[in-house]
Amino acid sequence: MIKNIFRCLVMIGFLALNAGCGVIDHYFLTPPEDTARELVEAGDESMQAGEYGNAIEYYTKLKDRYPFSPFTPEAELKLGDAYFLDEQYQAASETYREFEALHPRHEAIPYVLFQIGVSGYNQFDTIDLPQQSVSEALEYFRRLEETYPASPYADKAGEYILKCRRHQAEYEIFVADFYWKTERYEAAWHRYSYVAETFPDLEDVRKYARARGRIAYLKHQEAASVRSMEEENGSWKEYFDWL
Repeated sequence: MIKNIFRCLVMIGFLALNAGCGVIDHYFLTPPEDTARELVEAGDESMQAGEYGNAIEYYTKLKDRYPFSPFTPEAELKLGDAYFLDEQYQAASETYREFEALHPRHEAIPYVLFQIGVSGYNQFDTIDLPQQSVSEALEYFRRLEETYPASPYADKAGEYILKCRRHQAEYEIFVADFYWKTERYEAAWHRYSYVAETFPDLEDVRKYARARGRIAYLKHQEAASVRSMEEENGSWKEYFDWL
């Protein structure tokens, strides 16, 4: 009888000890980190659910914790996609550029160049602001066309090239029209001439620039003649005042 009681006490103590170890492990030991595979799978699930913020978090963790994992290049590319779909175009562009720098021979480079271009194009705000992001987008679209002409993204790049050039032309017209409205006809004439020479592929823009440029030149010449006459008459007036 006593032996049975002793055995029961030993068993209870053993179970309590094991339970205590579990409690200690829970509160004092570092939990195991997610594996690279688990992180990329979690990121993919978030992407499919449209939870791009969570996807960004998962792909960033994988990139930081497992820089040499075979899953990392895939996560780096998907991180750019997550930023892009979340409409964080500047972050997307930077992420794609980093991917290109790290993996210049990767098979996805044509796609990456296209995405960098679209990210820049999507940062366009209004026509009255400098078009730096559009100019950078144009550079990447042209690189894509020249370097990977057989890529399916090259045809799409050609469409964006025309869109980018139109934005650039419209900005130059905006500036020229501003000079016109403020009666700075010489500056307007030079700007319209630049547009007509630089954007011959945009026929409507070219016609407008050439027509306005001719009128701006005539107004500039007229204003110059008036100034010349005023200066001449002023010199004669000063002569008679002296007499």
